[in-house]
Amino acid sequence: MSQSAVKASGVSDAPDAGRWKALVFIALAQLMVVLDATIVNIALPSAQQDLGISDGNRQWVVTAYALAFGGLLLFGGRIADLWGRKRTFVTGLAGFAVASALGGAATNEAMMFGSRALQGVFGALLAPAALSLLAVMFTDAKERAKAFGIYGAIAGGGGAVGLILGGFLTEYLNWRWTFFVNIPFAVIAAAGAYLVIREPKGSRNRSPLDIPGVVLSTLGLVALVYGFTRAESNGWSDATTVGMFVGAAVLLLSFVFVEARVKAPLLPLRVITERNRGGIYLSLGLAVIAMFGLFLFLTYYLQVVKGYTPVKTGFAFLPMIAGMITGSTQIGARLMTRVAPRLLMGPGFLVAAAGMLFLTQLEINTSYAGVLLPGMLLLGLGMGTAFMPAMSMATMGVEPRDAGVASAMVNTSQQVGGAIGTALLNTIAASATTSYIADHMGGASSRSQQQLVQLQGQVQGYISAIWFAVGILVVAAAIALTFVNAGRPGGPAVSGSGAGDAAEDELPIPVVAH
Repeated sequence: MSQSAVKASGVSDAPDAGRWKALVFIALAQLMVVLDATIVNIALPSAQQDLGISDGNRQWVVTAYALAFGGLLLFGGRIADLWGRKRTFVTGLAGFAVASALGGAATNEAMMFGSRALQGVFGALLAPAALSLLAVMFTDAKERAKAFGIYGAIAGGGGAVGLILGGFLTEYLNWRWTFFVNIPFAVIAAAGAYLVIREPKGSRNRSPLDIPGVVLSTLGLVALVYGFTRAESNGWSDATTVGMFVGAAVLLLSFVFVEARVKAPLLPLRVITERNRGGIYLSLGLAVIAMFGLFLFLTYYLQVVKGYTPVKTGFAFLPMIAGMITGSTQIGARLMTRVAPRLLMGPGFLVAAAGMLFLTQLEINTSYAGVLLPGMLLLGLGMGTAFMPAMSMATMGVEPRDAGVASAMVNTSQQVGGAIGTALLNTIAASATTSYIADHMGGASSRSQQQLVQLQGQVQGYISAIWFAVGILVVAAAIALTFVNAGRPGGPAVSGSGAGDAAEDELPIPVVAH
Protein backbone atom coordinates (compact mmCIF):
# COMPACT_ATOMS: atom_id res chain seq x y z
CA MET A 1 0.00 0.00 0.00
CA SER A 2 1.46 3.39 -1.01
CA GLN A 3 1.93 6.23 1.45
CA SER A 4 -0.71 8.29 -0.36
CA ALA A 5 -3.15 5.41 -0.14
CA VAL A 6 -2.38 5.08 3.54
CA LYS A 7 -3.12 8.74 4.12
CA ALA A 8 -6.23 8.65 1.99
CA SER A 9 -7.66 5.69 3.90
CA GLY A 10 -6.71 7.10 7.28
CA VAL A 11 -4.64 4.09 8.20
CA SER A 12 -1.06 3.72 9.32
CA ASP A 13 1.28 0.76 9.48
CA ALA A 14 2.72 2.05 12.77
CA PRO A 15 2.40 -0.85 15.23
CA ASP A 16 0.81 -0.44 18.64
CA ALA A 17 3.54 0.12 21.25
CA GLY A 18 1.75 -2.03 23.82
CA ARG A 19 1.06 -4.98 21.52
CA TRP A 20 3.40 -7.44 23.30
CA LYS A 21 1.93 -6.62 26.70
CA ALA A 22 -1.51 -7.05 25.16
CA LEU A 23 -0.48 -10.48 23.86
CA VAL A 24 0.14 -11.65 27.45
CA PHE A 25 -3.46 -10.92 28.46
CA ILE A 26 -4.96 -12.20 25.21
CA ALA A 27 -2.99 -15.45 25.61
CA LEU A 28 -4.11 -15.74 29.25
CA ALA A 29 -7.76 -15.43 28.20
CA GLN A 30 -7.30 -17.99 25.41
CA LEU A 31 -5.67 -20.39 27.89
CA MET A 32 -8.67 -20.04 30.21
CA VAL A 33 -11.14 -20.88 27.42
CA VAL A 34 -9.12 -23.87 26.17
CA LEU A 35 -8.50 -25.16 29.71
CA ASP A 36 -12.22 -25.11 30.37
CA ALA A 37 -12.85 -27.52 27.52
CA THR A 38 -11.04 -30.35 29.33
CA ILE A 39 -10.71 -29.35 32.99
CA VAL A 40 -14.40 -29.96 33.68
CA ASN A 41 -14.22 -33.47 32.18
CA ILE A 42 -11.82 -34.55 34.95
CA ALA A 43 -14.14 -33.13 37.63
CA LEU A 44 -17.36 -34.52 36.14
CA PRO A 45 -17.57 -37.79 38.13
CA SER A 46 -17.18 -35.94 41.47
CA ALA A 47 -19.60 -33.17 40.49
CA GLN A 48 -22.16 -35.71 39.31
CA GLN A 49 -22.08 -37.49 42.67
CA ASP A 50 -22.27 -34.29 44.75
CA LEU A 51 -25.15 -32.76 42.80
CA GLY A 52 -27.09 -35.96 42.23
CA ILE A 53 -26.95 -35.72 38.43
CA SER A 54 -28.24 -38.87 36.72
CA ASP A 55 -26.13 -40.82 34.22
CA GLY A 56 -28.59 -39.85 31.50
CA ASN A 57 -28.22 -36.13 32.23
CA ARG A 58 -24.50 -35.87 33.00
CA GLN A 59 -23.62 -35.28 29.33
CA TRP A 60 -25.38 -31.91 29.59
CA VAL A 61 -22.50 -30.57 31.70
CA VAL A 62 -20.43 -30.79 28.51
CA THR A 63 -23.22 -30.42 25.93
CA ALA A 64 -24.74 -27.22 27.37
CA TYR A 65 -21.38 -25.48 26.97
CA ALA A 66 -20.72 -26.92 23.51
CA LEU A 67 -24.13 -25.92 22.14
CA ALA A 68 -23.97 -22.31 23.40
CA PHE A 69 -20.33 -21.84 22.41
CA GLY A 70 -20.56 -23.50 18.98
CA GLY A 71 -23.93 -22.00 18.11
CA LEU A 72 -23.08 -18.40 18.97
CA LEU A 73 -19.50 -18.12 17.68
CA LEU A 74 -20.36 -16.41 14.38
CA PHE A 75 -22.67 -14.02 16.21
CA GLY A 76 -19.88 -13.32 18.75
CA GLY A 77 -17.42 -12.59 15.95
CA ARG A 78 -19.84 -10.16 14.31
CA ILE A 79 -20.50 -8.44 17.66
CA ALA A 80 -16.73 -7.96 18.03
CA ASP A 81 -16.57 -6.29 14.60
CA LEU A 82 -19.61 -4.13 15.36
CA TRP A 83 -19.14 -3.26 19.03
CA GLY A 84 -15.34 -3.16 19.17
CA ARG A 85 -13.00 -6.07 19.87
CA LYS A 86 -11.54 -4.72 23.10
CA ARG A 87 -14.98 -4.04 24.58
CA THR A 88 -16.26 -7.46 23.47
CA PHE A 89 -13.13 -9.13 24.86
CA VAL A 90 -13.46 -7.53 28.31
CA THR A 91 -17.22 -8.18 28.43
CA GLY A 92 -16.64 -11.82 27.51
CA LEU A 93 -14.06 -12.19 30.29
CA ALA A 94 -16.34 -10.59 32.90
CA GLY A 95 -19.29 -12.76 31.91
CA PHE A 96 -17.15 -15.91 31.84
CA ALA A 97 -15.95 -15.17 35.38
CA VAL A 98 -19.52 -14.74 36.67
CA ALA A 99 -20.66 -17.92 34.93
CA SER A 100 -17.69 -19.83 36.42
CA ALA A 101 -18.57 -18.57 39.92
CA LEU A 102 -22.14 -19.83 39.44
CA GLY A 103 -20.82 -23.23 38.29
CA GLY A 104 -18.52 -23.54 41.29
CA ALA A 105 -21.36 -22.61 43.65
CA ALA A 106 -23.93 -24.90 41.94
CA THR A 107 -26.29 -26.70 44.34
CA ASN A 108 -28.26 -28.74 41.79
CA GLU A 109 -28.06 -29.95 38.21
CA ALA A 110 -30.18 -27.09 36.79
CA MET A 111 -27.79 -24.51 38.22
CA MET A 112 -24.82 -26.46 36.87
CA PHE A 113 -26.28 -26.79 33.35
CA GLY A 114 -27.27 -23.10 33.31
CA SER A 115 -23.80 -21.96 34.36
CA ARG A 116 -22.18 -24.10 31.66
CA ALA A 117 -24.49 -22.66 28.99
CA LEU A 118 -23.66 -19.15 30.24
CA GLN A 119 -19.94 -19.95 30.02
CA GLY A 120 -20.53 -20.97 26.41
CA VAL A 121 -22.35 -17.71 25.63
CA PHE A 122 -19.54 -15.52 26.95
CA GLY A 123 -16.88 -17.83 25.52
CA ALA A 124 -18.45 -17.22 22.09
CA LEU A 125 -17.85 -13.49 22.61
CA LEU A 126 -14.37 -13.92 24.03
CA ALA A 127 -12.70 -16.39 21.64
CA PRO A 128 -13.20 -14.56 18.29
CA ALA A 129 -12.48 -11.19 19.92
CA ALA A 130 -9.12 -12.51 21.20
CA LEU A 131 -8.00 -13.88 17.85
CA SER A 132 -9.18 -10.84 15.88
CA LEU A 133 -7.31 -8.50 18.27
CA LEU A 134 -4.11 -10.35 17.37
CA ALA A 135 -5.02 -10.09 13.70
CA VAL A 136 -5.31 -6.29 13.75
CA MET A 137 -2.48 -5.59 16.24
CA PHE A 138 0.32 -7.69 14.72
CA THR A 139 0.95 -6.77 11.08
CA ASP A 140 4.71 -7.23 10.66
CA ALA A 141 5.36 -10.71 9.22
CA LYS A 142 8.06 -11.73 11.74
CA GLU A 143 6.20 -10.31 14.74
CA ARG A 144 2.97 -11.91 13.57
CA ALA A 145 4.73 -15.28 13.33
CA LYS A 146 5.97 -15.01 16.94
CA ALA A 147 2.59 -13.84 18.27
CA PHE A 148 0.63 -16.56 16.50
CA GLY A 149 3.26 -19.12 17.50
CA ILE A 150 2.49 -18.38 21.15
CA TYR A 151 -1.27 -18.32 20.48
CA GLY A 152 -1.10 -21.57 18.49
CA ALA A 153 0.84 -23.34 21.26
CA ILE A 154 -1.81 -22.33 23.80
CA ALA A 155 -4.69 -23.26 21.50
CA GLY A 156 -3.18 -26.68 20.88
CA GLY A 157 -1.65 -27.53 24.26
CA GLY A 158 -4.10 -25.84 26.61
CA GLY A 159 -6.46 -28.80 26.57
CA ALA A 160 -3.75 -31.12 27.84
CA VAL A 161 -2.77 -28.58 30.52
CA GLY A 162 -6.42 -28.66 31.57
CA LEU A 163 -6.12 -32.39 32.25
CA ILE A 164 -3.19 -31.78 34.62
CA LEU A 165 -4.78 -28.84 36.40
CA GLY A 166 -8.15 -30.59 36.59
CA GLY A 167 -6.51 -33.65 38.10
CA PHE A 168 -4.71 -31.60 40.76
CA LEU A 169 -7.76 -29.54 41.71
CA THR A 170 -10.11 -32.53 41.84
CA GLU A 171 -7.72 -34.80 43.72
CA TYR A 172 -6.31 -32.34 46.25
CA LEU A 173 -8.99 -29.66 46.63
CA ASN A 174 -12.54 -30.06 45.29
CA TRP A 175 -14.25 -30.29 41.90
CA ARG A 176 -15.70 -26.79 42.47
CA TRP A 177 -12.21 -25.34 42.04
CA THR A 178 -12.19 -26.40 38.39
CA PHE A 179 -14.74 -23.58 38.01
CA PHE A 180 -13.38 -21.11 40.56
CA VAL A 181 -9.89 -21.23 39.00
CA ASN A 182 -11.28 -19.33 35.99
CA ILE A 183 -12.05 -16.26 38.09
CA PRO A 184 -8.44 -15.06 38.73
CA PHE A 185 -7.59 -15.83 35.07
CA ALA A 186 -10.51 -13.68 33.90
CA VAL A 187 -9.94 -10.81 36.35
CA ILE A 188 -6.22 -10.49 35.52
CA ALA A 189 -6.82 -10.75 31.76
CA ALA A 190 -9.71 -8.24 31.82
CA ALA A 191 -7.82 -5.69 33.94
CA GLY A 192 -4.70 -6.01 31.79
CA ALA A 193 -6.66 -5.81 28.54
CA TYR A 194 -8.53 -2.71 29.72
CA LEU A 195 -5.28 -0.92 30.57
CA VAL A 196 -3.01 -2.14 27.76
CA ILE A 197 -5.00 -2.94 24.60
CA ARG A 198 -5.40 -0.07 22.17
CA GLU A 199 -7.66 -1.27 19.40
CA PRO A 200 -7.06 0.45 16.03
CA LYS A 201 -9.75 3.02 15.29
CA GLY A 202 -11.83 2.82 12.15
CA SER A 203 -11.64 -0.98 11.89
CA ARG A 204 -15.19 -1.66 13.10
CA ASN A 205 -17.97 -2.93 10.86
CA ARG A 206 -20.90 -0.67 11.72
CA SER A 207 -23.32 -2.22 9.24
CA PRO A 208 -26.72 -3.18 10.70
CA LEU A 209 -26.88 -6.63 12.27
CA ASP A 210 -28.04 -9.43 9.96
CA ILE A 211 -30.83 -10.86 12.17
CA PRO A 212 -31.95 -13.64 9.74
CA GLY A 213 -28.30 -14.70 9.44
CA VAL A 214 -27.89 -14.74 13.24
CA VAL A 215 -31.00 -16.90 13.70
CA LEU A 216 -30.22 -19.35 10.87
CA SER A 217 -26.52 -19.77 11.75
CA THR A 218 -27.15 -20.17 15.48
CA LEU A 219 -29.97 -22.71 15.05
CA GLY A 220 -28.06 -24.54 12.31
CA LEU A 221 -24.84 -24.87 14.31
CA VAL A 222 -26.72 -25.84 17.50
CA ALA A 223 -28.60 -28.55 15.56
CA LEU A 224 -25.34 -29.82 14.02
CA VAL A 225 -23.41 -29.96 17.32
CA TYR A 226 -26.37 -31.52 19.16
CA GLY A 227 -26.83 -34.07 16.37
CA PHE A 228 -23.28 -35.35 16.80
CA THR A 229 -23.54 -35.24 20.59
CA ARG A 230 -26.77 -37.23 20.52
CA ALA A 231 -25.33 -39.71 17.99
CA GLU A 232 -22.63 -40.57 20.54
CA SER A 233 -25.19 -41.62 23.18
CA ASN A 234 -28.26 -42.67 21.16
CA GLY A 235 -26.78 -43.95 17.90
CA TRP A 236 -26.68 -42.64 14.33
CA SER A 237 -30.05 -44.13 13.35
CA ASP A 238 -31.95 -42.51 16.24
CA ALA A 239 -34.90 -40.50 14.84
CA THR A 240 -34.00 -37.32 16.73
CA THR A 241 -30.34 -37.60 15.66
CA VAL A 242 -31.31 -37.92 11.99
CA GLY A 243 -33.82 -35.08 12.40
CA MET A 244 -31.11 -32.84 13.86
CA PHE A 245 -28.77 -33.51 10.93
CA VAL A 246 -31.52 -32.86 8.37
CA GLY A 247 -32.55 -29.69 10.20
CA ALA A 248 -28.93 -28.51 10.41
CA ALA A 249 -28.43 -29.05 6.66
CA VAL A 250 -31.61 -27.11 5.79
CA LEU A 251 -30.80 -24.25 8.19
CA LEU A 252 -27.15 -23.90 7.12
CA LEU A 253 -28.01 -24.04 3.39
CA SER A 254 -30.65 -21.38 4.01
CA PHE A 255 -28.00 -19.35 5.85
CA VAL A 256 -25.67 -19.47 2.82
CA PHE A 257 -28.59 -18.47 0.54
CA VAL A 258 -29.43 -15.49 2.77
CA GLU A 259 -25.79 -14.39 3.17
CA ALA A 260 -25.35 -14.24 -0.60
CA ARG A 261 -28.26 -11.78 -0.90
CA VAL A 262 -28.32 -9.44 2.10
CA LYS A 263 -26.45 -6.12 2.04
CA ALA A 264 -24.65 -6.59 5.37
CA PRO A 265 -24.22 -10.37 5.90
CA LEU A 266 -23.28 -11.90 9.24
CA LEU A 267 -20.66 -14.00 7.44
CA PRO A 268 -19.59 -12.35 4.18
CA LEU A 269 -19.02 -15.23 1.77
CA ARG A 270 -15.76 -13.56 0.67
CA VAL A 271 -14.31 -14.69 4.02
CA ILE A 272 -14.79 -18.42 3.38
CA THR A 273 -14.67 -18.62 -0.43
CA GLU A 274 -11.13 -17.25 -0.56
CA ARG A 275 -9.09 -20.34 -1.42
CA ASN A 276 -6.52 -20.19 1.37
CA ARG A 277 -8.93 -19.48 4.21
CA GLY A 278 -11.40 -22.11 2.97
CA GLY A 279 -8.60 -24.70 2.90
CA ILE A 280 -7.46 -23.72 6.39
CA TYR A 281 -10.94 -23.90 7.94
CA LEU A 282 -11.48 -27.34 6.39
CA SER A 283 -8.07 -28.85 7.22
CA LEU A 284 -8.11 -27.40 10.76
CA GLY A 285 -11.58 -28.81 11.41
CA LEU A 286 -10.48 -32.26 10.24
CA ALA A 287 -7.32 -32.17 12.38
CA VAL A 288 -9.37 -31.26 15.46
CA ILE A 289 -11.70 -34.22 14.75
CA ALA A 290 -8.69 -36.53 15.05
CA MET A 291 -7.15 -34.74 18.03
CA PHE A 292 -10.22 -34.42 20.26
CA GLY A 293 -11.06 -38.09 19.81
CA LEU A 294 -7.50 -39.06 20.75
CA PHE A 295 -7.58 -36.96 23.95
CA LEU A 296 -10.67 -38.87 25.01
CA PHE A 297 -9.25 -42.34 24.24
CA LEU A 298 -5.86 -41.73 25.81
CA THR A 299 -7.52 -40.41 28.98
CA TYR A 300 -9.67 -43.55 29.25
CA TYR A 301 -6.78 -45.84 28.33
CA LEU A 302 -4.48 -44.38 30.98
CA GLN A 303 -7.09 -44.28 33.76
CA VAL A 304 -9.23 -47.37 33.05
CA VAL A 305 -6.74 -49.76 31.44
CA LYS A 306 -3.46 -48.63 33.04
CA GLY A 307 -5.00 -47.51 36.36
CA TYR A 308 -3.42 -44.03 36.41
CA THR A 309 -4.75 -41.40 38.85
CA PRO A 310 -6.15 -38.15 37.36
CA VAL A 311 -2.93 -36.30 38.27
CA LYS A 312 -0.69 -38.99 36.80
CA THR A 313 -2.84 -39.01 33.66
CA GLY A 314 -2.37 -35.27 33.30
CA PHE A 315 1.40 -35.55 33.63
CA ALA A 316 1.41 -38.35 31.05
CA PHE A 317 0.24 -35.76 28.50
CA LEU A 318 3.24 -33.46 29.16
CA PRO A 319 5.26 -34.72 26.15
CA MET A 320 2.38 -33.73 23.88
CA ILE A 321 2.31 -30.24 25.41
CA ALA A 322 6.11 -29.93 25.05
CA GLY A 323 5.85 -31.01 21.42
CA MET A 324 3.11 -28.47 20.69
CA ILE A 325 5.01 -25.61 22.28
CA THR A 326 8.18 -26.56 20.38
CA GLY A 327 6.31 -26.98 17.09
CA SER A 328 4.50 -23.65 17.41
CA THR A 329 7.18 -21.37 18.82
CA GLN A 330 10.43 -22.91 17.53
CA ILE A 331 9.52 -24.53 14.21
CA GLY A 332 6.36 -22.80 12.98
CA ALA A 333 7.24 -19.27 14.14
CA ARG A 334 10.83 -19.47 12.85
CA LEU A 335 9.93 -20.88 9.43
CA MET A 336 6.67 -18.97 8.88
CA THR A 337 8.46 -16.02 7.23
CA ARG A 338 10.77 -18.27 5.19
CA VAL A 339 8.51 -20.91 3.61
CA ALA A 340 4.94 -21.05 2.31
CA PRO A 341 2.34 -21.95 5.00
CA ARG A 342 1.31 -25.17 3.22
CA LEU A 343 4.89 -26.46 3.63
CA LEU A 344 4.40 -26.24 7.41
CA MET A 345 0.77 -27.34 7.60
CA GLY A 346 0.95 -30.38 5.30
CA PRO A 347 4.11 -31.94 6.80
CA GLY A 348 2.89 -30.95 10.30
CA PHE A 349 -0.30 -32.95 9.91
CA LEU A 350 1.70 -35.89 8.48
CA VAL A 351 4.10 -35.87 11.46
CA ALA A 352 1.05 -35.87 13.76
CA ALA A 353 -0.33 -38.83 11.79
CA ALA A 354 3.01 -40.63 12.30
CA GLY A 355 2.63 -40.03 16.04
CA MET A 356 -0.82 -41.58 15.93
CA LEU A 357 0.60 -44.58 14.07
CA PHE A 358 2.76 -45.25 17.15
CA LEU A 359 -0.41 -45.29 19.24
CA THR A 360 -2.04 -47.98 17.07
CA GLN A 361 0.40 -50.39 18.80
CA LEU A 362 -1.39 -49.99 22.16
CA GLU A 363 -1.91 -53.11 24.24
CA ILE A 364 -2.93 -53.63 27.86
CA ASN A 365 0.69 -53.80 28.99
CA THR A 366 2.16 -51.29 26.53
CA SER A 367 5.27 -49.48 27.72
CA TYR A 368 4.77 -45.74 28.23
CA ALA A 369 8.36 -44.95 27.23
CA GLY A 370 8.33 -47.26 24.21
CA VAL A 371 5.02 -46.30 22.55
CA LEU A 372 3.07 -43.53 24.31
CA LEU A 373 6.00 -41.13 24.81
CA PRO A 374 7.26 -41.03 21.18
CA GLY A 375 3.70 -41.11 19.84
CA MET A 376 2.61 -38.10 21.89
CA LEU A 377 5.83 -36.18 21.18
CA LEU A 378 5.37 -36.58 17.42
CA LEU A 379 1.67 -35.76 17.66
CA GLY A 380 2.34 -32.56 19.60
CA LEU A 381 5.25 -31.52 17.38
CA GLY A 382 3.21 -32.00 14.20
CA MET A 383 0.06 -30.31 15.49
CA GLY A 384 2.01 -27.35 16.90
CA THR A 385 3.86 -26.84 13.62
CA ALA A 386 0.62 -26.98 11.61
CA PHE A 387 -1.61 -24.98 13.99
CA MET A 388 0.65 -21.93 14.08
CA PRO A 389 0.50 -20.98 10.36
CA ALA A 390 -3.15 -22.05 10.21
CA MET A 391 -4.13 -19.61 12.98
CA SER A 392 -2.16 -16.80 11.35
CA MET A 393 -3.28 -17.41 7.76
CA ALA A 394 -6.96 -17.72 8.72
CA THR A 395 -7.02 -14.00 9.53
CA MET A 396 -4.19 -12.66 7.36
CA GLY A 397 -5.25 -10.41 4.50
CA VAL A 398 -8.86 -10.23 5.67
CA GLU A 399 -10.42 -6.77 5.73
CA PRO A 400 -10.29 -5.28 9.26
CA ARG A 401 -14.10 -5.03 9.34
CA ASP A 402 -14.26 -8.82 8.85
CA ALA A 403 -11.52 -9.78 11.33
CA GLY A 404 -13.96 -10.80 14.07
CA VAL A 405 -16.09 -13.07 11.92
CA ALA A 406 -13.02 -14.59 10.21
CA SER A 407 -11.64 -15.38 13.68
CA ALA A 408 -15.00 -16.84 14.67
CA MET A 409 -14.80 -19.22 11.71
CA VAL A 410 -11.49 -20.59 13.06
CA ASN A 411 -13.16 -21.30 16.40
CA THR A 412 -16.29 -22.67 14.71
CA SER A 413 -14.27 -25.16 12.65
CA GLN A 414 -12.51 -26.28 15.85
CA GLN A 415 -15.72 -26.50 17.90
CA VAL A 416 -17.69 -28.39 15.26
CA GLY A 417 -14.63 -30.56 14.60
CA GLY A 418 -14.40 -31.39 18.30
CA ALA A 419 -18.08 -32.38 18.46
CA ILE A 420 -17.77 -34.53 15.34
CA GLY A 421 -14.52 -36.12 16.53
CA THR A 422 -15.85 -37.08 19.95
CA ALA A 423 -19.06 -38.57 18.54
CA LEU A 424 -17.67 -40.21 15.40
CA LEU A 425 -14.53 -41.77 16.88
CA ASN A 426 -16.35 -42.82 20.05
CA THR A 427 -18.94 -44.64 17.93
CA ILE A 428 -16.21 -46.41 15.94
CA ALA A 429 -14.42 -47.41 19.14
CA ALA A 430 -17.61 -48.66 20.83
CA SER A 431 -18.56 -50.73 17.77
CA ALA A 432 -15.11 -52.35 17.57
CA THR A 433 -15.13 -53.07 21.32
CA THR A 434 -18.56 -54.72 21.16
CA SER A 435 -17.50 -56.83 18.19
CA TYR A 436 -14.26 -57.96 19.90
CA ILE A 437 -15.99 -58.90 23.15
CA ALA A 438 -18.71 -60.83 21.28
CA ASP A 439 -16.03 -62.84 19.41
CA HIS A 440 -13.81 -63.61 22.42
CA MET A 441 -16.03 -63.77 25.50
CA GLY A 442 -17.09 -67.35 24.76
CA GLY A 443 -13.63 -68.67 25.53
CA ALA A 444 -13.39 -66.84 28.87
CA SER A 445 -14.48 -69.20 31.66
CA SER A 446 -13.38 -67.37 34.81
CA ARG A 447 -14.28 -63.87 36.00
CA SER A 448 -10.68 -62.67 35.65
CA GLN A 449 -10.56 -63.92 32.05
CA GLN A 450 -13.82 -62.10 31.28
CA GLN A 451 -12.43 -58.87 32.74
CA LEU A 452 -9.29 -59.32 30.64
CA VAL A 453 -11.38 -59.77 27.46
CA GLN A 454 -13.32 -56.60 28.29
CA LEU A 455 -10.12 -54.61 28.75
CA GLN A 456 -8.67 -56.04 25.54
CA GLY A 457 -11.92 -55.13 23.80
CA GLN A 458 -11.63 -51.53 24.98
CA VAL A 459 -8.04 -51.30 23.72
CA GLN A 460 -9.08 -52.77 20.34
CA GLY A 461 -11.80 -50.13 20.14
CA TYR A 462 -9.29 -47.35 20.80
CA ILE A 463 -6.93 -48.74 18.14
CA SER A 464 -9.70 -48.90 15.52
CA ALA A 465 -10.64 -45.27 16.19
CA ILE A 466 -7.00 -44.16 16.15
CA TRP A 467 -6.48 -45.77 12.72
CA PHE A 468 -9.46 -43.75 11.51
CA ALA A 469 -7.90 -40.61 13.01
CA VAL A 470 -4.64 -41.33 11.13
CA GLY A 471 -6.61 -41.33 7.88
CA ILE A 472 -8.34 -38.05 8.79
CA LEU A 473 -4.96 -36.37 9.42
CA VAL A 474 -3.63 -37.57 6.05
CA VAL A 475 -6.70 -36.05 4.36
CA ALA A 476 -6.14 -32.80 6.33
CA ALA A 477 -2.53 -32.73 5.06
CA ALA A 478 -3.68 -33.29 1.46
CA ILE A 479 -6.21 -30.43 1.72
CA ALA A 480 -3.61 -28.07 3.22
CA LEU A 481 -1.07 -28.89 0.48
CA THR A 482 -3.69 -28.56 -2.29
CA PHE A 483 -5.86 -25.60 -1.27
CA VAL A 484 -3.45 -23.37 0.66
CA ASN A 485 -1.34 -21.87 -2.12
CA ALA A 486 -0.31 -18.51 -0.64
CA GLY A 487 3.41 -17.74 -0.57
CA ARG A 488 5.31 -16.87 2.56
CA PRO A 489 4.15 -13.63 4.26
CA GLY A 490 5.81 -10.69 2.56
CA GLY A 491 6.95 -12.88 -0.34
CA PRO A 492 5.79 -12.92 -3.96
CA ALA A 493 2.31 -14.12 -4.84
CA VAL A 494 1.93 -17.67 -6.06
CA SER A 495 1.47 -17.85 -9.79
CA GLY A 496 -1.99 -18.85 -10.78
CA SER A 497 -3.53 -17.72 -7.55
CA GLY A 498 -6.51 -15.47 -7.43
CA ALA A 499 -6.64 -11.84 -6.53
CA GLY A 500 -7.46 -12.72 -3.00
CA ASP A 501 -4.28 -14.73 -2.76
CA ALA A 502 -2.15 -11.92 -4.08
CA ALA A 503 -3.62 -9.53 -1.59
CA GLU A 504 -2.93 -12.00 1.15
CA ASP A 505 0.70 -12.45 0.18
CA GLU A 506 1.66 -8.83 -0.35
CA LEU A 507 -0.33 -6.72 2.06
CA PRO A 508 -0.46 -6.77 5.83
CA ILE A 509 -3.69 -5.90 7.59
CA PRO A 510 -3.78 -2.09 7.75
CA VAL A 511 -3.83 -0.68 11.26
CA VAL A 512 -5.36 2.69 11.90
CA ALA A 513 -3.28 5.27 13.75
CA HIS A 514 -4.78 6.36 17.04
